[in-house]
Amino acid sequence: MKGKMLVVIFLVFAVSGFSQEMERKQMSLTIYNQNFALVRDVRTVQLKEGPNIVKCFDIAAMIEPASVSFKSITAPDKCHIIEQNFEYDLVNADKLLKKYLDRKIKILTKDNNTYSGYLSSYDSGYLVLAEQQGTGPVFMVNRENIRDIEFPRIPEGLITKPTLVWNISSSKAGQHLVELGYITNGVNWQADYVATVSKDEKSISLNGWVTLDNRSGTDYENSEIKLMAGDVRRMPEQQPVPRALAIEARAMVAGAQFEEKEFFEYHLYTLQRKTTLKNNQTKQITLFSAPDVSVEKTYVYEGALYRWYYFDNWQKQQCNKKVAVKLEFKNAEKNGVGIPLPKGKIRIYKADTDDTLQFVGEDLIDHTPKDEKIVLSPGNAFDIVGERKITDHKKIAQNIFRDTYEIKLRNHKKEPVIVKVIEKQFGDWSIIQSSQPYTKKDSETIEFEVKIPQNGEIVVNYTSEYKF
Repeated sequence: MKGKMLVVIFLVFAVSGFSQEMERKQMSLTIYNQNFALVRDVRTVQLKEGPNIVKCFDIAAMIEPASVSFKSITAPDKCHIIEQNFEYDLVNADKLLKKYLDRKIKILTKDNNTYSGYLSSYDSGYLVLAEQQGTGPVFMVNRENIRDIEFPRIPEGLITKPTLVWNISSSKAGQHLVELGYITNGVNWQADYVATVSKDEKSISLNGWVTLDNRSGTDYENSEIKLMAGDVRRMPEQQPVPRALAIEARAMVAGAQFEEKEFFEYHLYTLQRKTTLKNNQTKQITLFSAPDVSVEKTYVYEGALYRWYYFDNWQKQQCNKKVAVKLEFKNAEKNGVGIPLPKGKIRIYKADTDDTLQFVGEDLIDHTPKDEKIVLSPGNAFDIVGERKITDHKKIAQNIFRDTYEIKLRNHKKEPVIVKVIEKQFGDWSIIQSSQPYTKKDSETIEFEVKIPQNGEIVVNYTSEYKF
């Protein structure tokens, strides 16, 4: 509705049969880092012998109805679902107006006039009321001037919140403890890490956080929380688009609070306390803290900007002049870490001379098992510059080519540095000549490790022969 109109609803539910709501006793939530969650909701309900209508109101608006499961824990063999419905036609002003065409409503305007009559029609500008159907008089009320509209009741088929409705046949009367389970979209988690580089740049302090984000349309009060890390396969389906929502303030708690264990081919992180995850809320909880992780800082130069062989277009190949900075560490227990690390973003800081932390870059890591190496790429070196060019290109035979490369590295720092130079090879290749020793890293990669003096320059020349 336009303006500041308030819709006042006198709510009367007329439900035929024996209808019961469900009182919540226990809630648990397994959140996957693919924007969905598995909800397990334990409740009590009073059932009579025979057919029962049971309604569950406070459920996720982004529920996948086909995923719903329902069972009686008290008497699983005496309680059977005949029919299950997911009702999501939520009430709003225009839906109410449509339902009340040719029915009686009351309007109070901002200038304190009251109109009562049968709603004949409405559009974005006016509501048309007839005091008596078929005769009149007829009133046209400007929607901008409407303060309140009174409807006697919510029409059949409209509800105020998403509702699951079961038609249950029970052969045991009394109170039942039941378990409701379903998958909902709109609940996500991700790992966020903060790494602080030491003054000598030989270690980092690494802290892991879990960020929970709930956009599913309901609160999860006093819930057990588990986080599933891994690439769980899901078949694509069309999902509703969530509306834009505000983010609440983050809640941070010191100390590691999750217990990690292997589960199937994934890893499960269980929060060792209950917490409340409200709708439209972002919450942060500490995952772990590793105050002293040994790292190796390296420089890497990959001068070629192409990833295929050029044959006759060799003179026009551009080069990359940037030398990347890398921080490498092993995710090992003896190195202060040694737990499976969920994928996430690592933000990297270093203290200035006045002990003020300065942001120096960030990178993403994938799911990383323990005892595996992690390589972070926070940015490029300012004072180290590279150049690469092809100085000669020869066609030896119909399918054999020979190329000579020149790589220059200049160091403008006040101390010497070591740069790893990465060069890709093509086809059936061999190195004919090289001015520096190199290491074959794999079937198509060689690496030169070059030490450059302070304010100095080093030139690497080599010739490769390629057979296609």
